[in-house]
Order: sequence, then C-alpha cells, then structure tokens
Amino acid sequence: MLMRGTSALAALVLSTAAANAQGIKPNDAQIAHIAYTAGQIDIKAADLALQKSRNKEVRAFAEDMVRDHKAVNDKALALVKKLNVTPQDNDTSKALVKQADENEVSLKKLNGSAFDKAYAENEVGFHKTVNGALETALIPSASNPELKDLLRTGLKIFQGHEQHAEHVVQALK
Repeated sequence: MLMRGTSALAALVLSTAAANAQGIKPNDAQIAHIAYTAGQIDIKAADLALQKSRNKEVRAFAEDMVRDHKAVNDKALALVKKLNVTPQDNDTSKALVKQADENEVSLKKLNGSAFDKAYAENEVGFHKTVNGALETALIPSASNPELKDLLRTGLKIFQGHEQHAEHVVQALK
C-alpha cells in the first residue's frame, strides 16, 4: 500500500496520546527528529514526482513540497543548532523511513497518470496524518516554546499542502 508513513504516524498519535495520559511524552529532541524526518520523506517523494511526472499540476505541487519542506527543515536545523540540541532518532522516525522506502519502490514501478494519481492520493493521506500527529501529539508534547511555534507554523503550511493535494487529486479524475 502506498500510504507512506501513515501507520507509523497514526501509531505515534495513539501512543503519544496514551503516554500523555500517563504523563510520559516524547522529548523535544525526538519530536524534532520525527518532524524533520517527515519533511525529508516528503522532499524525496516530491523529487521523484519531478523526475517521473509530466503533469503540470503534479509538478507544481511537487515543487511546492520541495520548497516548503526544505524551508521548514532549514528552520528546524537552525533552531536545534541554536538550542544546542541533537535530534534523537527513535522508533517512529525509523518506521517512517522504512515505510517511505517501501513506498518509493511502489511509486517507481508506476508511470504516467497511474503514477500521478498514486503520488497525489498518497500526499493527501500523508498530510492528513502528519497534520493529525502535529495537532494531537507533537505540538502538545513539545516543551520548548520556539519548537512549539515552529511546529505550529509548519502545521499551517502543511494544512495548505493537504488542500492543494486534494485539489490535484480532483483535477486528475
């Protein structure tokens, strides 16, 4: 299935909600790594779309993904450097990478409109899940105000991505 990272992020949301109920939550270094990893995954998928797609709307969307996710990740890197924090790899970020790699294999097998449709639908699902994780798990768990603000800014941008991806899916029908 092509829903890149969805089950890992859904698991994160559920596990973080359960952990929060018990007073346990991911630390800021783990949150930073999860958020950065999700951005890198979307950049990599967009790069693939730019290589494979000839559809004007799909390419424009992919260009937006590269630009926006690189900008947010650059801000995240600057923040962790400023705070002298080392992002911590964790089970969620590892699961995201594993699923993204599997998704890439599936997408590479597709061409033309089949690729375009799969990529766009995947982006809708991925952004819904990322936005849900940001709202219910990552933002509430972040303790550093600057990290929390960066995650909130990212959420606003990624909500726009979700709407844009939905528009692309509709245009491809």
